[in-house]
Amino acid sequence: MVRRIPTQVHKQVSRLMRVNYIKEEPVWYQAVLRFPPLPLPPRAPPSRPEVQEKLPRRQNASTSKLRPPKNQPLTISYLEDEVRRQFFRDHPFEAFRPVSLVEGGVVEEEHPIRGKEWTRLSQRGKKPTAEDAVRFAVNLHKHHKVSLTVAYTRAVAEFRALRAEYDIANAFARMEAEAYGTVFPSEIDRTFEKEDKVYQAMERKKALDASALLARKRWKAILHVDSGMGNTWSRGQEYTKLQQQGVRPTHFISDDAPAPPAEDPSALNSQAEGIAASPDFMRILQ
Repeated sequence: MVRRIPTQVHKQVSRLMRVNYIKEEPVWYQAVLRFPPLPLPPRAPPSRPEVQEKLPRRQNASTSKLRPPKNQPLTISYLEDEVRRQFFRDHPFEAFRPVSLVEGGVVEEEHPIRGKEWTRLSQRGKKPTAEDAVRFAVNLHKHHKVSLTVAYTRAVAEFRALRAEYDIANAFARMEAEAYGTVFPSEIDRTFEKEDKVYQAMERKKALDASALLARKRWKAILHVDSGMGNTWSRGQEYTKLQQQGVRPTHFISDDAPAPPAEDPSALNSQAEGIAASPDFMRILQ
């Protein structure tokens, strides 16, 4: 009998019993029909009898709910974060002021006035930032043994007073400058000035490109008919004839300039022999 997988054994036996190849029913046949084996590969759970489905399932209270892990990371919190959060709740428009993210504690060194020496916010400057107010409140709480509520109230009060003094001084300085004739352009005027600069730069670039193109076109070859490159081309015969006569070639002949006189070939030969016999020439050859 051919080996079958478990899910096909009872099917093969039923076919053999139908053709009377197996005369008696096997003992395990009814049990396998009632509890069929799992399909391979397991695609779906097999059908179970109603008796087994009605049996109550054992539920374990420990496995019904997921337990949280024992080792959990601790929450990292700083006192500065709480003070900063409360400060921006009370002063939301301070978040719109531009702040440089580069000039921080890594690039710029810590201010020398800190710790117990820092008793007033104005010691860090007449124009404090939001971060200065937060650090001043924490400094009062840690180094001067002041409650956090009192430290925060004092830091906020000094911060507002210094900002008010700065705004009033800035307003009066502007009024004084305008009284002396200074004109402060508005943001719209500044925007128009920037646009005019961009347009002028574009026009300047176009003018430079046009002048460069004109300069390239200005230099062009000037051809004469008598130079051998006009309509009548002698195929180099005139050039060869002048070379045989000992006349040096000239690439450009002016109409007003006279033709150079022909040199004597014998004089040229004697001059060449004198150059060859010179000691400097012999040193170069060596």
